[in-house]
Amino acid sequence: MSLFIADAWADSGAQAQGGGFELIFMLVMFAVIFYFMVYRPQAKRVKDHKALVSALKKGDEVLTNGGLVGKIAKVSDDKDFVVISLAEGLDVTAQKAAISAVLPKGTMKSL
Repeated sequence: MSLFIADAWADSGAQAQGGGFELIFMLVMFAVIFYFMVYRPQAKRVKDHKALVSALKKGDEVLTNGGLVGKIAKVSDDKDFVVISLAEGLDVTAQKAAISAVLPKGTMKSL
């Protein structure tokens, strides 16, 4: 008999038992949401990056993951490395996977 809290009375009826169908449906819906929001976009990004790396050729202006902008001086097909010319007489060897974008021609001159 409290002023602010209502008395709790026990329910005399039995609670309805939920079947396993609701749980299975919820897990399937979670899997579908996971596929469309996480797995599919990530797989698309990986596929696009592999296409970008395989299309690299000498003379392309590229941006690396580290923020370096340069022109590809040498592409090694048997190895996964490229030589990037950052400036006259300054060459850097980087992995192909470190290339994040191929820039349009003339980007280095406009910087």
